[in-house]
Amino acid sequence: MLVAPLCVVAAMAGIVAFLLQGPDPTVRAVLPTLPTATPTPQSRTGHYIGLFQRGAPRSYAGITAFTDSTGVSPRLVLYYSGWFEPFQEAFASETARHGALPLVQIDPTDVSLTAIAAGQYDSYLRSYADSVRSFGHKVVLGFGHEMNGSWYAWGYRHTPAKVFVAAWRHIVDVFRHQGADNVIWMWTVNIIHPYPGSGAIPSPARWWPGSSYVNWVGIDGYYYKPSWTFAPLFGPTIKIVHSLSRMPIPILISETGAPAAYQPAKIADLFAGVRAYGLLGLVWFDADSSEQWALTTSAARAAFSRGASAVNDPAP
Repeated sequence: MLVAPLCVVAAMAGIVAFLLQGPDPTVRAVLPTLPTATPTPQSRTGHYIGLFQRGAPRSYAGITAFTDSTGVSPRLVLYYSGWFEPFQEAFASETARHGALPLVQIDPTDVSLTAIAAGQYDSYLRSYADSVRSFGHKVVLGFGHEMNGSWYAWGYRHTPAKVFVAAWRHIVDVFRHQGADNVIWMWTVNIIHPYPGSGAIPSPARWWPGSSYVNWVGIDGYYYKPSWTFAPLFGPTIKIVHSLSRMPIPILISETGAPAAYQPAKIADLFAGVRAYGLLGLVWFDADSSEQWALTTSAARAAFSRGASAVNDPAP
């Protein structure tokens, strides 16, 4: 997403199991056929229902208020972290106490990715990795999200894809060297569907750092228009992601929303799509902006509660 407006590692078998759920037969007819793994009785989908609130990580109050109004307790809580910002352990601990995983998008605003890849910021990375390791619980970390979009300095038309890949790999290597084995690395891309005012969004394939450097894939996409539905909005990008790894890789809709005027219908479509494509879940961007993503009506909150109840399996 154009944030404002532009503004854990589990065992591999356990991670793969999340993706092995096949398309839901009740909605198969309205969605395109995409490559999927064979369903298994042990597989789950939609397990991670997540949330972003603008107060995070300063306060957990917004997340609590969301739970009170919808009856949905998020399993992922997202916040954005600037470069040089330390790991917010107090907020992460509060998140863990509520039975959720912290999801942190670290964005290198005003920082050279070439310098990151060359090790010039390793002291910061080591300190961050040590804090995450000491935290002890699983943490989902992303870096330079939506790099296939043109609105961030680390992305398309601003920084070469090979430089992004080198920086991503270097960061992961530093964390691993520091023993931060509780990290789930989530590589987050924007949908390739055109965004209003942004032109065509290219395939994220050239930014792929390799399967050994990614645990989850996040896909960001929003229902900007009333006519948009899950299959054409997310389906092409999901298909590309499937082609990048030999092994099935878990996919999360990592940022999404719909304008208030048509939220109930789009929320229902969103949850149906998560089920149909066998995805990990979704993160709702519950924040006021010019698009009014926040759930402000009882109908929207009820739709979200129904959708979450349909897909949110018990914790494994």
